[in-house]
Amino acid sequence: MAKKKLIITLVRSPLTRKPTHRRTVQALGLKRIGQSVVHDDTDVIRGMANRVNYLVNVEESK
Repeated sequence: MAKKKLIITLVRSPLTRKPTHRRTVQALGLKRIGQSVVHDDTDVIRGMANRVNYLVNVEESK
């Protein structure tokens, strides 16, 4: 069975945000606005995306 994937896209700049949120965006692998990364759908990744939900868009993929 194929694992679900999450497509996470950075839509706002993390520059003036809390340092922990900037590090979370960096840990997700995002560097530029408009950049997207694909991660496995795990609780850890969902928690990271939820922490910075005002900076990113999250879509589910197969």
